[in-house]
Amino acid sequence: MSLPITIPLSRLSLDPQQRHAQLRDYFCDKDAIASQAGDLWSLELGWSDDPYRYIDPLLNDGLAWWGDDLRCQDMAVARKRRGRVLLSLNDTWTLESWSEWLARNPQHSELTVLHVDDHKDLGAPRLFEHADGWIDPIEKQVVNLLQPSTVARAIMSGALGMGSFLTPFLHYAPATDVRHLCQGPKCIGTHDSLINLELLADTLLSPGENRPAVSLIPVEKGVGRGRYRFTDDLDAWLEGLEGNEAAILLHIDMDYFCNRYDGDSDSVEHPCPLNCPLPDVLNRIDELIQALQRHGLVDRIADIVIAFSPGFFPAEFWAQSCDRLLLGLGESPWLDR
Repeated sequence: MSLPITIPLSRLSLDPQQRHAQLRDYFCDKDAIASQAGDLWSLELGWSDDPYRYIDPLLNDGLAWWGDDLRCQDMAVARKRRGRVLLSLNDTWTLESWSEWLARNPQHSELTVLHVDDHKDLGAPRLFEHADGWIDPIEKQVVNLLQPSTVARAIMSGALGMGSFLTPFLHYAPATDVRHLCQGPKCIGTHDSLINLELLADTLLSPGENRPAVSLIPVEKGVGRGRYRFTDDLDAWLEGLEGNEAAILLHIDMDYFCNRYDGDSDSVEHPCPLNCPLPDVLNRIDELIQALQRHGLVDRIADIVIAFSPGFFPAEFWAQSCDRLLLGLGESPWLDR
């Protein structure tokens, strides 16, 4: 548990259900418990130890494959690195991996992010914009992308969380060329936008403080620096990358291949539209690898993050899909039992 945070009573509903929804919406993947103390709320944050929080009825299959006697409350911080590859359960750790790469390569000006995901991950993180940089309001620490340990601390605190890791990276490197590969029904066709950096007022911990945000401004077709391509077409996703010298950072959220649950407990009975069997998942992995090979990009990828997204991508698929991806990317499997 983090140290308690206090806020005025007026910022949260007195109704327990409404208050729970407010806190879940604000803190996303970290649980917040509010206790009234006079005219203040005292908030305690922690990673949930409730398996139902993660929805998937076969979650233990995935945890057994991962190993390390992993408990539910440890899932949010679980990650393993070997060389250019980071395996994680929560994709928020992608930002730590990119931060480590930036710290080793601060001079590199041309960057391409290959973002394979059923979500854009362009939410506003709980970071406050100050004159001397970003502040984590939970731990009261500076967050600097060139100092990976500060990024890790902000993920641990809950300041950086699910659905928002791409935003601070784009504020740091706004000229990044982002290629987002997404399947239907969320993406049909190819859509190009300009990356627009914004600030969004906080709503809970310190209203009036500004948090980094990103919006996308639709433009005519075209890729390049400071642009965001959203596409379901593998060749459109990689268009023009053969001929440039940009460093390539690859993020793969496995819910791109199958998002059975989409973080919603109702999906156990009524799976989301992007719900396919394992053979289809493996075929889509092969198609993605073939596209990277066809464009001559596999060996150019500087950093690879593969995130399994408990509560989104089915846990019974983790083992075989991971092996298929790693082998296709020229890496050997490393979680074999």
